[in-house]
Amino acid sequence: MSGILAIISEYNPFHNGHLKHLTFSKQLTKADFSIAIISGNFVQRGDASLVDKWTKAEMALQAGFDIVLELPTIYAISSAENFAEGAVKILNSLGIVDYLSFGSELGELEPLNNLAHLLYKEPKELSFLIHQHLKTGISYPRAREMALMDFLGENALYKQALNSPNNILGIEYLKALKKYKSSIKPITIKREYSDHNSTTIKQGIASSTAIRNLLQKKKNIHTLVPFETYELLEKQKQDGKIIPHLAVFEKEIIYCLRRMTLPEIAALPDVSEGLENKIKLAANHCNHLTDLIDHIKSKRFTTTRIQRILLYALLNISQKDMNIAKRITPYVRVLGFNKHGKKIISAIAKQNPKAHIIISVKKFMESTTDNHLRNLLSKDIFATNVYTLGYQNEPIANLDYTHKIIEI
Repeated sequence: MSGILAIISEYNPFHNGHLKHLTFSKQLTKADFSIAIISGNFVQRGDASLVDKWTKAEMALQAGFDIVLELPTIYAISSAENFAEGAVKILNSLGIVDYLSFGSELGELEPLNNLAHLLYKEPKELSFLIHQHLKTGISYPRAREMALMDFLGENALYKQALNSPNNILGIEYLKALKKYKSSIKPITIKREYSDHNSTTIKQGIASSTAIRNLLQKKKNIHTLVPFETYELLEKQKQDGKIIPHLAVFEKEIIYCLRRMTLPEIAALPDVSEGLENKIKLAANHCNHLTDLIDHIKSKRFTTTRIQRILLYALLNISQKDMNIAKRITPYVRVLGFNKHGKKIISAIAKQNPKAHIIISVKKFMESTTDNHLRNLLSKDIFATNVYTLGYQNEPIANLDYTHKIIEI
């Protein structure tokens, strides 16, 4: 089996821009098969997914992917670096992927690859510059960006690359490919018409952020998404299974923080420099998510970072869990496939007999002797159980055990 393309995304939800990216990537690589790795029920910016992971998997399959895999929750809600590393580790473990395509505002691979190489090697001078900028109280991503510009000089192309979210994520993909000495060939497709957080609409393309905002305002989005996506979204709305934002879980989050001790909050990922005291104080005095975040955030701790910390608390994910996830190769969790996807599963099993391919969660949890993978999967199961609490109807648990794999 050859000519296999992979794309890593959140598809929150799948829209016309995503379809264009998939189509162009297939044309450019002449790939015969395509794999999507997607976030589950919670996403990288520290938010809830608009719809559940199986609905997103169905959107991707209807759009033309052959198989959809889940990026485990621990990676999916983490920093860009951990998000990218988790996904690349999975792709690398398959042993059959030829291309990794990602969207970028720059649309040029060479400058992104140069920055990825520099960050992968991280010379002492660059480390020193990052440390110096951190001393001013700014966030780590901002400190790293400023250190790189000091190191490279005021290069307009690199400055543009470091100022855009998809470029930054692309750099992390490239860095991860280098770190794991992957043979997967990266390509990038220029993201046009709509930036990552843009609310503008142009030529039938809008960002996922814009589409979610329109849905919250009860506006029609049928021209901005493929027909199959629109139908799936409409069905989820009718069934009361749309989760518009993290604030749906604000009471659960505040309850968790009030219940936790200071040492337990301090043991959450991304909590440092005594931030646990500020979080605990805010949780004891705030009843709404926006107030809670406003009381905690600062130049050093951005809103996105705070939201991730709140998710870690809600989903019972500790720094110890994160450290283990960084050391291991994740399982291959299949959410859905078509007839070509079945061939891909067979090819993976043949190429890498040691790959942990999960078709049945129940069978895997009963048979695995790997406690690290069991713990990793238990976080996905719990994340789904928490997510369904946001449903207006039927907030049942254990869907990871009972929900059928999506077959197209």
